[in-house]
Amino acid sequence: MLKEFNALMDYIEQNITEDISDEKIAKIVGTSGYQFRRMFSYLAGMTLNEYIKYRRLSLANIDLVNGDRVTDVAYKYQYQSIDGFTRAFKDWSGFLPSEVMKNRVQKTLPKFSFFIDIKGGNTLDYKIKQMPKFNIIGVSKRVPVQFEGVNNEIVALAQSISQTQREEMHQLANLELNRPLNVSYDFDVDYLQEKGQLTHMIGMATTKENNFSDLESLEIPANTWAVFSVRGDFPQAMQETNARIYSEWLPSSNYELIELPNFSITDYKPDNKDVYSEIWIPIKKVN
Repeated sequence: MLKEFNALMDYIEQNITEDISDEKIAKIVGTSGYQFRRMFSYLAGMTLNEYIKYRRLSLANIDLVNGDRVTDVAYKYQYQSIDGFTRAFKDWSGFLPSEVMKNRVQKTLPKFSFFIDIKGGNTLDYKIKQMPKFNIIGVSKRVPVQFEGVNNEIVALAQSISQTQREEMHQLANLELNRPLNVSYDFDVDYLQEKGQLTHMIGMATTKENNFSDLESLEIPANTWAVFSVRGDFPQAMQETNARIYSEWLPSSNYELIELPNFSITDYKPDNKDVYSEIWIPIKKVN
C-alpha cells in the first residue's frame, strides 16, 4: 500500500498543473476509495485535496519569487480567477502574492513520501471479532473530521439528546455492546473533497426494530471487526491509537477496510484521565 501511495505522490507532482481526476487516483492506489481516503487522512494529517492545494500554492510561491506574473501563476495552478487565487494564497501563507513578489517571502510544503515509522516498541492491543447483523438506534448529525482535540460538534450532538431519547435507546439495547456507541460513517464521497466530513451517530446496539419516531436506525450487516483496546487520557489516547491503526497496523496487516461504519465505546470519567475505550474497525482479509 505504501508503494502505491508514493506512486500517487509522484503522479501528483508530475501533473500538479493539470486536472487530477478521481479515476486516475483510484487506478494508481489500487484500493477502494473508502480505504484510501481514511488511510491518507491519517497518514498525512490532511485530506488529499488539501495536500494538492498546498503543493500548488507552495510551487506558486516559488514562481512569484522568481518574478512570474500573478495572473499567469493563478491560471497555471488551476485557479479560475485572480481573486480566488489571491484569497487562497493569503489564507495559506499569510501574505498577498504582491507582497511575496516584492519581499521574496517564501513558504513551502514539501512533496510527501510515505513510510512506516514504528516508535518505542509500543504494541497495539486488539482482537478479531465476528458480529452478527444488528442495528444501531440513536441520533446523528454531519460533523467535520477532526484529528486532534475535542470535536465540539460531537459534544453538541451528545448534549442535544433528551432524557426521553436516552431511555428509549436503553429500552431497545439487547446486545453485549450494552453501552453508548459513537459511530462514524459516510466519510467524504469524493477523493478531492475540500474539507473532510462524516456522519456521527450516538446510539445503542440492538437486534430489535426501532419503533420510536425520534430515533434513527443504522443497519450493520454481519461482519468481522478488529477491536482495539485503548487506555489513557481522553481523547488524545484514542486519536493517537486511531492514527497508529491506519499508519502502522493496517498497511502491515493481512486485512483491509470495508465500507461499513466504525464505532467506539468509551467509559468516560469527569477528569478524562486513564479512560478505557475500544475502537471497532470493520475489516476483511486480503485475498
